[in-house]
Amino acid sequence: MVEIRFHGRGGQGAVTAANILVSVAYKSGLWGQAFPFFGAERRGAPVMAFARISNRRIRVRSMIRYPDIVVVLDPMLPKLVDVLKGLKPDGVVVANAPRKPDYVKGHEVYYVNASKIALDLNLVLAGWPLVNTAMLGALAKVLGFDIGVVEEAIKEYIGGERGEVNASAARRAYEEVVRCV
Repeated sequence: MVEIRFHGRGGQGAVTAANILVSVAYKSGLWGQAFPFFGAERRGAPVMAFARISNRRIRVRSMIRYPDIVVVLDPMLPKLVDVLKGLKPDGVVVANAPRKPDYVKGHEVYYVNASKIALDLNLVLAGWPLVNTAMLGALAKVLGFDIGVVEEAIKEYIGGERGEVNASAARRAYEEVVRCV
């Protein structure tokens, strides 16, 4: 089982990304589970979402404290929240960043400039770039999912023209994600 923790800000779509990831898992013949962690958050406040993927039925229902993968949607969050807390020693970080993030030491890192992708594709809400589907594309590459399945799941979840644009963001991030060790 792979356990994934998404760190984002309210309104960035961390919960949506986790839900779409589970849809991708199902379409790929796997089991999945996604759930949010909410408090009194509002747009812009730090939030978390979680996902589990397995080739067996998932029976555990607890919050993920020791993730295998951490996905960071907002490059400023590590200044506010310990996004690496509990990350397993062999854990992986998938970050929205224009270059390798300096807050990660001793872990495998993948980064992609999801903010630029979102801005280039006009995926913006109230001035905030919506990076969730781009980050989902980068994560899909890390997990070895077929990008066509990811695009299909995004189009089904979001629908219409916005679904097409979000699928394009995922594909672009899938192709642009950079691996660092």
